[in-house]
Amino acid sequence: MEALHITCPNCLATNRVPRDKPALDGKCGKCGDPLFSGKPIELTRENFDRHINHTGVPIVIDFWASWCGPCKMFAPIFADAAGKLEPHARLAKLDTEAHPQLAAQFGVRSIPTLVIMKNAREVARQMGAMSASRFQTWVESAI
Repeated sequence: MEALHITCPNCLATNRVPRDKPALDGKCGKCGDPLFSGKPIELTRENFDRHINHTGVPIVIDFWASWCGPCKMFAPIFADAAGKLEPHARLAKLDTEAHPQLAAQFGVRSIPTLVIMKNAREVARQMGAMSASRFQTWVESAI
């Protein structure tokens, strides 16, 4: 049976989780931390490629900035969705002020911008904040 690869949000080790085992309960084989915590991870220049290229579940990225009003309003919706969508998707936040090169790499021109990556490729994009139900529907339809 094929295994699912999950990058540990703490130590960045790639973990193989058998598809017949509950990934939500998985722990990292290197550091012992949970592979899923029910909250978004923070993407940085240092960990971005590791998560995008070595995680076998879709990754939903929220490109945001601390000064952005709609980003602040959407943040609790995004955080709450992590607990509902894991382990079928990993939710991640990327601060565009701290990492402008990554935002530019993705052509982010307005924030919040939401991007779904699957197998290291962009499969969906949405600009602007959404309601909780619309966000969940959008993610589920893309993954």
